[in-house]
Amino acid sequence: MTDHLAGGYDLVIFDLDGVVFLIDKPIPGAAEAVERLRADATTIAYATNNASRRAAEVASLLTGMGVSAEPAEVLTSAGASAAMLAERLPAGAPVLVVGAEALRAEVRDAGLTPVDSAEDEPVAVLQGYGPEVGWKILAEAALAVRAGATWFATNTDRTLPSPRGPLPGNGSLVAVLRTALDRDPDVVVGKPQPALFRTAAGRSDARRPLSIGDRLDTDIQGAVTAGMDSLLVLTGVSGPADLLSAPENRRPTYVAADLSALFRPAADARVPAAGDEAGGWRLSREGGSATLTGSGDPVNALRLLCAATWDGVPVSAVTAASSEAGHLLESWGLTNGSEAP
Repeated sequence: MTDHLAGGYDLVIFDLDGVVFLIDKPIPGAAEAVERLRADATTIAYATNNASRRAAEVASLLTGMGVSAEPAEVLTSAGASAAMLAERLPAGAPVLVVGAEALRAEVRDAGLTPVDSAEDEPVAVLQGYGPEVGWKILAEAALAVRAGATWFATNTDRTLPSPRGPLPGNGSLVAVLRTALDRDPDVVVGKPQPALFRTAAGRSDARRPLSIGDRLDTDIQGAVTAGMDSLLVLTGVSGPADLLSAPENRRPTYVAADLSALFRPAADARVPAAGDEAGGWRLSREGGSATLTGSGDPVNALRLLCAATWDGVPVSAVTAASSEAGHLLESWGLTNGSEAP
């Protein structure tokens, strides 16, 4: 075991969108982090809810960005969903696929028959993200579910991170059918369900895995459900305000600005911070309120504040007692704090 965070783990499971890349561009430092882990003989896995690419395609995409990856290291919600359907349905069973061609290919390779019309009498509907998904296929899916088909969703991520801001994800498309059918999917396969995490750990016989993600509602909740430690990186969807108000089942073990935290002491990223001081910041509490003062790395301030808000202090009762603290809270969208003169 080494003195940095990653040294305490034998497997690191990376989410992709918002952690390793944004759409088609690598996040700075991701490739370097992966290569350093490999140099330290730490096993790598990639687990993504995005069902628009197959494992080999994901590995090729990553390699093209300079992030080393093998298909066997990649787990996708598309592959996991097709495997689950194959376990539950007879060979050759018709499945109406709502999503990208990659999802159809996974269904086909699992020994099932992808179809695109309710008239084909599908026994299941499998819905995953696809940039070309439109009204026509959603209408067919609604008809099929009403006729008795079991409705599977690869995941329910409401958004996808991008350099331009969050974009509609599969959860937004699932919401269309949820509205039309007035009910939820029968089965959601991907994160926050624990299957992808447990499969990754099982493949490498890992005893102490660490999961890294950018979303509290999928990556972190899934890790908590699977009984794994987790690191939230602030390079994607969930931000400081989300973390401060996170319920217990969405609270990570660590938080960091980016993946460089893997190679610094674990105590520097553990959340909440121990004590009332961290890296130039100080937190004082009085009754049901908390006051932040000082300056320094924003992540240290966030770690301190989590100690208060996770202990019952309302986010609205957090105030600032220094100009730096005031600017920080404002940048996080917490505008109720007052700033010291």
